[in-house]
Amino acid sequence: MPSAARVLSVSLLPALVLPALLAAAPRAEAADSWSIAPSGGGRPSFYAEGAPGTVQQDTLSVTNRGARGVTVRLRGTGLRVTFAEQRLRVPARTRAEVPFTVAVPTGATPGDLAGTVTARDGDGRTATVPVHLRVGGPALSALTVEHVAVQADRITYELVNRGTTVLVPKLAVRADGVFGRVLERAPRTLPVRLPPGRRLRLSEPWRDRPALDAVDVRPTETAPGGARGAASASVRFVPWGAVAAGSALAAGAAASVAVRRRRRRTADAGAEPPCAEVESTGAVT
Repeated sequence: MPSAARVLSVSLLPALVLPALLAAAPRAEAADSWSIAPSGGGRPSFYAEGAPGTVQQDTLSVTNRGARGVTVRLRGTGLRVTFAEQRLRVPARTRAEVPFTVAVPTGATPGDLAGTVTARDGDGRTATVPVHLRVGGPALSALTVEHVAVQADRITYELVNRGTTVLVPKLAVRADGVFGRVLERAPRTLPVRLPPGRRLRLSEPWRDRPALDAVDVRPTETAPGGARGAASASVRFVPWGAVAAGSALAAGAAASVAVRRRRRRTADAGAEPPCAEVESTGAVT
């Protein structure tokens, strides 16, 4: 798209020129009678590139091959598209050229944005052409790993794209216990695409975790362009079922000892004191 530098205006090409134009460019067909395509021929979609805050311009062709006129409404989606005419009447066997502008969002990070240009006639039939917009500026690949935790049989964490490019990250995980490493997984590509500024909550299964240990878990993420982020969390694994059973057993043993001691004290308190034995030596005189 050339930059916007002239007043937008709609032009019509009559039937004398139309037959030579019908063999041009790939076009989006709404019906047998009319279609839309990028002006100039040979382009399957619109493409523009510019810095944040700039306005780019291109032209849409609406071709009516039918025997009667057609009225279409034009709109853009996904991007801020402004047409010279939003409602357009195209006579029979005529092509209309409709200039439009695409605004590159102010503050947008460098990278690719996508949208569409759509035409719709009075019968509800539509035709669409893609619009690809590249935001200029330095590319920066950066990410962070945050909020690492171990929940049940999974390691959970959040991945944040701190750069200006779309990231396809790789994940490596390791965990070290008291007596050495208990988990080590080599880097592998994750099935996610993370746009700039976005945050994604992810999890990693860990079904063979230790039953009894104190472990430091560390997921590390990398991505093309030198992006790297890592974070860790400490967790203690305790077999609470065994602990509960042991506690119950110890409590039962303690209770048994206490009962035996209580019974012994009770028996000792109820017994008569011992008496001196007297040996008879004869009659008393």
